[in-house]
Amino acid sequence: MFDRRQIVAGLAGATTLAAPTVLRAQTAWDMPVPYTDGTFHTQNVRWWVEEISKATGGSMKIQVHSNNSLIRLPEILRAVSTGQVAAGEILISQFGNEDPFFELDSIPFLAQGLDQGMLLYQASKQALESTCQRRGIRVLYCVAWPSQAFYSKTPINSAADMRGMKFRTVSPITSRMAELLGAVPTLVQASEVPQAFATNIVTGMITSGATGVQSRAWEFSSQFVNLRASMPKNAVLVNERAWQRLPQAVKDAMLAASAQAEPRGWKLAGEVEAASIEELRKNGMTVVDPSPQLLADVKAVGAKLTDEWIAKAGDTGKAVIENFRARLRA
Repeated sequence: MFDRRQIVAGLAGATTLAAPTVLRAQTAWDMPVPYTDGTFHTQNVRWWVEEISKATGGSMKIQVHSNNSLIRLPEILRAVSTGQVAAGEILISQFGNEDPFFELDSIPFLAQGLDQGMLLYQASKQALESTCQRRGIRVLYCVAWPSQAFYSKTPINSAADMRGMKFRTVSPITSRMAELLGAVPTLVQASEVPQAFATNIVTGMITSGATGVQSRAWEFSSQFVNLRASMPKNAVLVNERAWQRLPQAVKDAMLAASAQAEPRGWKLAGEVEAASIEELRKNGMTVVDPSPQLLADVKAVGAKLTDEWIAKAGDTGKAVIENFRARLRA
């Protein structure tokens, strides 16, 4: 199991990185990230950047450009791959159309909660890294979002209540989920959610409690169905050619910071999930667990999506799912 006590202990024992190594040459990178400065993912990235700067005596400078301000999320993967930027953060499942392993963590009800999300990450990490390596990208760390939930203006008690609903999705696989539930999927970036609801481009969505709080969901929706449907992840990536040009001391500092940022981020995800649900409730949203019928409907869709995913991912994908299920049984 994914033990939060181990994370806390690890953080307590590693509050600082190795003593700064002062290097003469300075390297400056730009790093686009898709979410606002108030998002825990962005805050964790900024912590990571600061730790790298301290560990290298200021010789490694990474300028974080948050909230799609430099490059928008749909273009960040390609920008890192081509070397347009040396580093970036992505929502992995955003790129599910490019490779099945980018969408694995967004399959509904494959992994629920942080513990299972970590087990799925461990089972699929090597395949994800290989997928990125083929694009000239190195994965430095990954952090989950809080569990995904349904938001809507009207109650959702079954898939029948979603028929024809204009539904905001975050990735190709959540769009496919919406289709199977009878909704009309619409891909909307997090920063555009309030406007999309205000103009009736969408009337429902799947996203985390954290995004709901960031977008002030209570101003445009009334229902929060706590499905705990999946644990999609963000990944911090670097261009492999840019990485190879770094001095070894800088690489070591970045790897050390990444080894701390990953468990730190997962711990934050758990804290943010609980706090976000309470904040939504405090601001007047109706917070409910899914009805038995809705749970059955969405689980049936999740099983179908898992089968479809295995068919796309082939033998490697089948082995990853078997590995994950073995970890669940352990």
